[in-house]
Amino acid sequence: MIKNLFIIAILFLSVSSLKAQIQLGNDSMIIDYGNPRQYEVGGVVISGTQFLDEAVLINISGLSVGDSIDVPGEKISKAIENLWKQGLFSDIKIIATHSQGKKIFFEIRLQERPRLSTFNFTGVSKSEADKIREKINLGDKVVTENLIETTKNIVKNFYVEKGYLNTEVNIVNVKDTLFANREKLTINVKKKSKVKVNRIVFEGNKFFSESKLKHAMKETKEKKWWKIFTSSKFIDDKYQEDKNKIVANYTDKGYRDARIVSDSVYKFDDNSINIKIKVHEGNQYFFRNITWLGNTKHASLELNNILGIKKGDIYDQSVLDQHLFMSQNGRDVSSLYMDDGYLFFSVTPVEINVEGDSIDLEMRIYEGKQARINKVTVSGNVKTNDRVIMREIRTKPGQLFSRADIIRTQRELAQLGYFDQEKLGVNPIPNPADGTVDIDYTVEEKPADQLELSGGYGANQLVGTLGISFNNFSARNFFKKGAWRPLPSGDGQKLSLRAQTNGKYYQSYNASFTEPWLGGRKPNSFSVTLFHSIQTSGYTSDNFAHQSIKISGISLGLGKRLKKPDDYFTIYHDVSYQYYILQNYGGTFLFSNGTSNNLSFQETISRNSIDAPIYPRTGSQLSFTLQLTPPYSLFNSIDYKTASDAKKYKFIEYHKWKFTSSWFTKLAGNLVLNTKIQYGFLGLYNRNLGASPFERFYLGGDGLSGFSLDGREIIALRGYENNSVTPQNKNGAQIGGTIFDKYTFELRYPVSLNPSATIYFLSFAEAGNSWLNFKEFNPFSMKRSVGVGIRIFLPVFGLLGLDYGYGFEDIPGYPHGGHFHFSIGQQF
Repeated sequence: MIKNLFIIAILFLSVSSLKAQIQLGNDSMIIDYGNPRQYEVGGVVISGTQFLDEAVLINISGLSVGDSIDVPGEKISKAIENLWKQGLFSDIKIIATHSQGKKIFFEIRLQERPRLSTFNFTGVSKSEADKIREKINLGDKVVTENLIETTKNIVKNFYVEKGYLNTEVNIVNVKDTLFANREKLTINVKKKSKVKVNRIVFEGNKFFSESKLKHAMKETKEKKWWKIFTSSKFIDDKYQEDKNKIVANYTDKGYRDARIVSDSVYKFDDNSINIKIKVHEGNQYFFRNITWLGNTKHASLELNNILGIKKGDIYDQSVLDQHLFMSQNGRDVSSLYMDDGYLFFSVTPVEINVEGDSIDLEMRIYEGKQARINKVTVSGNVKTNDRVIMREIRTKPGQLFSRADIIRTQRELAQLGYFDQEKLGVNPIPNPADGTVDIDYTVEEKPADQLELSGGYGANQLVGTLGISFNNFSARNFFKKGAWRPLPSGDGQKLSLRAQTNGKYYQSYNASFTEPWLGGRKPNSFSVTLFHSIQTSGYTSDNFAHQSIKISGISLGLGKRLKKPDDYFTIYHDVSYQYYILQNYGGTFLFSNGTSNNLSFQETISRNSIDAPIYPRTGSQLSFTLQLTPPYSLFNSIDYKTASDAKKYKFIEYHKWKFTSSWFTKLAGNLVLNTKIQYGFLGLYNRNLGASPFERFYLGGDGLSGFSLDGREIIALRGYENNSVTPQNKNGAQIGGTIFDKYTFELRYPVSLNPSATIYFLSFAEAGNSWLNFKEFNPFSMKRSVGVGIRIFLPVFGLLGLDYGYGFEDIPGYPHGGHFHFSIGQQF
């Protein structure tokens, strides 16, 4: 015991006498660790740093000039701790450099960690490396353990999200010999194989079969050899979403107590896993009594009819929500009120009684006051003038608020083609105090002008086309300085210039201008078109072999938006004149020499209710057109039985009828069915004169190849040669039909709805035919085809298409078989 006390006493005396001495020039400073002294901080300096701000570092340390400090003491230890926490240094020392009376001066000596100079990848493709660089965002950063670990996790997660669950990432850092205190990183990646789902097993399911539950899992699929278009990779985030979809499937069928009791994901082999999911279904529930509380505007019976749920129906939460708030056809309880100005309306379904398998609901309504629109604004437009947008907006200041008008406005803005239809937004700002609402529409502009550069083969000739359409042109700024960027724009007008040629044999020029709001107050459109074309045999006019046809013309059109039967209807009036000059031009026409005049009047009634111009999902397009000329033969004295062809056709006469309908039906998600019907008939006034040699129908092929010399309409029928499904004369030359019909069924599914590159795949079945006269017409004699294709919409070039069609019927001179078709700027 005495020995131990002696040792403790010796240690105590040693510690108490421990002193440190620091030489300070001519001064000496004694620091007694057993007897701390109090000083005032006289100054702090930083040494050893290259990139960091000294003032910030001093502030982080906590040593401030004027502070009282014990030397030695906790504040110095705390200062070192504060600096270590930054993770920026490999060595930290705090030195007391000297003292002056009660003041002490410190130097903080730091050794910065090395900074990153460059980094590179191994084991990844260039495109993958570019995407990873955006995620890890490694710039001029300090190389720390945390930086390396964070980078490793980001890289690994990048591949895990793509199904590479076994990815290994190793990061090696080496000193950069070219730069002081710099390091280079090499990110080594071993992706290994994708981990796929071998089998999904369910337990506890009785109402739904295992196959239906697997079908509900949209992103997590089993690996099967026949599923060539379905991915079976396992991604955890998608798997969690799919589990929620399983439960949603049950609740949609009334199993509101359904839940997933447990699930496990376990390894099957190195490249695949198994999934076991145990479900608890519970009981199926049904709607029983539904009552309404708080409704004064509409009777309970009317609301029940809108709701459309009857006693005994399966308790489906999604159907209830849809009929209360968000029916696609706009027939729901919320729309009923909000279309009548009740912006502050709300309805809350409350379960007031659950008895056995039946549920009673009470719909608690707050109607509120009718709200009127105060201000309407638009934001996001840079190129398009406000007035062009505002004239399409259906919600006007002073009107009652209407959700239907807002939805219709968004549709009209999408139809302009100037904005990204996926990013059109609306922001109602209610003011409950005064019962008004401000509405702000947000748009994001996209390129609207289009360039057409294409080639087509028709009439045994290769034809090149160059055209440009300025779809947001501004004529009033044509002479305004600074408006040419590259052309004056923003007023919603359309200017189109187009030229076709195959060299010396054929040339065509076309220019058109359209003002969609003539006068600026009403949606009355005005358009003017000028065109000229010439086709020759390639010889000069003084050569005996010279053949030519020249056509010059002009057309003027006036359109109007109708209010009845509804405001989706428009009517368009057009008058056009073409002047034909034929010289030794035989074979195709009924006469070879002379001139013809074609003065025609056209009326078109159309209805367009599609929801989007590029990729419609719902709505329809209907069009009925009547084009006619004066019946010259009824009031002139020409004997058409004996008159020459040149005299017969000096003034062309006909009446032409066309009908087109195109319906878009959303089947599931973005899968859309397009059903299209087309009819055309070219009639005559005088049987002795016969049908007009112009304005006929040419059916078959891509609908793009060839050129229109005589007002002909080139109509696509995929799976057949261009113009092959067209009547011929005795010499085998195609002379066009006077009647045709065509039917199309097309399934479409988008790959990308990005406005800068909209892409969708399609499959189709088509049938059509054309005849020389009505006597030969047989609506059951169809030329059928099926095929697949792809469409790519690029703002600059418009809609580009590639199709492969297979025709089933033989046509004289054209055996049936498969054909590729290319299209630009049109839809089949």
